[in-house]
Amino acid sequence: MIVLERPVRFEEVDAAGIVFFARYLGYAHEAMERFFAPLEGGYPRLIGERKVGLPAVRVEADYHAPTRYGDTLRIETSVARLGNRSATLRYRMIRASDGALVAEVKHTVVVSDLVLLRSIDMPDDLRAELVRHLEPATT
Repeated sequence: MIVLERPVRFEEVDAAGIVFFARYLGYAHEAMERFFAPLEGGYPRLIGERKVGLPAVRVEADYHAPTRYGDTLRIETSVARLGNRSATLRYRMIRASDGALVAEVKHTVVVSDLVLLRSIDMPDDLRAELVRHLEPATT
């Protein structure tokens, strides 16, 4: 599991004073970038130089508690499923002050050639990073 802690910023809350639901997808993307930081050159090199993308093909989100301006989110990223050309990342978003699970996002991506815009076999280093954080199988 990779952890990202980040504060909730003023511009991320709505008129009700809580984080707008769609913002959680942005938080998940931030956490995904952090997740792939151990790759040589990190996420920017993967996308920009290697032209290997991870477009979303499915996103599921469950919301459990509100988050407000000034709260700190602890985002725990793990791999829920790993295929040959795809993976499902799980982001557990926890309010740091009290440990409450506020949201959980599952994000399925397909490894793609960004020039040809088609799926490709997963590069070895990308697979190794995903395997390192694969959740234990449940029976």
